[in-house]
Amino acid sequence: MRLRTPHLRIRTPRGRVRAAAAVAAAGSLLALTGCGAADMTKQASPFANARGAKTVTLSVQSWVGAQANVAVAQYLLEHKLGYRVDTVQVDEVPAWDALSQGRVDAILEDWGHPDQEKRYVDDKHTIARAGGLGVTGHIGWFVPTYLARQHPDITDWRNLNKYASLFRTAESGGKGQLMDGSPSYVTNDKALVSNLKLDYQVVFAGSEAAQITQIKQFAKEKKPFLTYWYAPQWLFKKVPMTEVKLPPYKEGCDADAAKVACAYPHTPLQKYLNAGFAHRGGKAAAFLKKFRWTTEDQNEVSLMIAEQKLTPEQAAKKWVDGHASTWKAWLS
Repeated sequence: MRLRTPHLRIRTPRGRVRAAAAVAAAGSLLALTGCGAADMTKQASPFANARGAKTVTLSVQSWVGAQANVAVAQYLLEHKLGYRVDTVQVDEVPAWDALSQGRVDAILEDWGHPDQEKRYVDDKHTIARAGGLGVTGHIGWFVPTYLARQHPDITDWRNLNKYASLFRTAESGGKGQLMDGSPSYVTNDKALVSNLKLDYQVVFAGSEAAQITQIKQFAKEKKPFLTYWYAPQWLFKKVPMTEVKLPPYKEGCDADAAKVACAYPHTPLQKYLNAGFAHRGGKAAAFLKKFRWTTEDQNEVSLMIAEQKLTPEQAAKKWVDGHASTWKAWLS
């Protein structure tokens, strides 16, 4: 559901010795891409789909929940199954193209892309479904819980205009501010504000990190705010928020982006594998198909990465050390 503009970063495994050709290939790619930026429709990990090599290439999105999935999967693939793992940061839609063409082997968190699923899974058969992640995603509008306690009726969208003055900022042009993250996210918010006739202006923070910074600052000062946000997300543990009820979601109510006047759906997050890798990926493919954890698990690792400032590998190791009964089932 959260769309980013095309961006690629190659992350090589830690402490591993590469064959000279592989290192040269990686160096050439990085030299061409310039600080890691690239068009994912043309570039890929130099280790993806390497014949005979015990390697796996995972697509990782820029939000921390997706990073948590990949961190734990990478740690277990490397330390328990003996694979070399490469990760490629790429946006949601370009990731489907990369997966179809074998430039990455797996997407571990997809928020629902029916057009790509029909094209690549059902029609072309170049991508295979790998089951649910075990986590349900949901986008919505949220206010801080301390504000909801002061004004209980503020959690009904029909009362938002009454409170618009509380949310005015220098950026909102005299209207209430509805804070979004990046303009590249998949969001219905401008249509919702217009179609529900709300006296609000959508203001973009610019990124997830910038949005988190603003939310934490508002919360520190106990100021009102209304924000586009999503679950699962570790920030709820630090800043309790209450969802504003929008008109109920019904199948197809968001089919026309310009006419959306309903809430966002709850989406069971899915995994996908390159079809060739799904059949010939051996223990790695079997492991990724079984990889399934809870929202609490993901948030635990996300919190370590984002708030406690552990590296993804450190966070993964700490989670793995404390949850053997969960991950051992993925290896069986």
